[in-house]
Amino acid sequence: MAMYSKKVLEHFNNPRNAGVIDDANGVGEIGDPECGDFMRVYIKVEGDIIADVKYQIRGCPASIACASAMTELAKGKNLDDVMMITDEDIVNALDGLPEFKIHCSALGATGLQKAIMDYFEKYVSRTKKV
Repeated sequence: MAMYSKKVLEHFNNPRNAGVIDDANGVGEIGDPECGDFMRVYIKVEGDIIADVKYQIRGCPASIACASAMTELAKGKNLDDVMMITDEDIVNALDGLPEFKIHCSALGATGLQKAIMDYFEKYVSRTKKV
């Protein structure tokens, strides 16, 4: 049995910001066929700030905790800073993960980055003349 930190268990038992943003202006999806986990990340951008971030996830306790921690790291921050959130940042926010669960943190970081790229493709590219 994996030994999880108190923060991992807290995020798993009380996940933050789970759900859907109906008027999201960026959505990212990521799945890991190796462990069968899947996540969809929704972001609401106002100016260059992540005003809201939510997720839907199917996965193990570590994946759920990583998604929850990711939202706390991203919410209220500017897009440039959020794009720099790494798997390691998420693991550190949870006070670590067992070695064989480290890959779960990639769901949060990559899903978030995909949602931001979706936002840029939908909105920013339309407003800039080439």
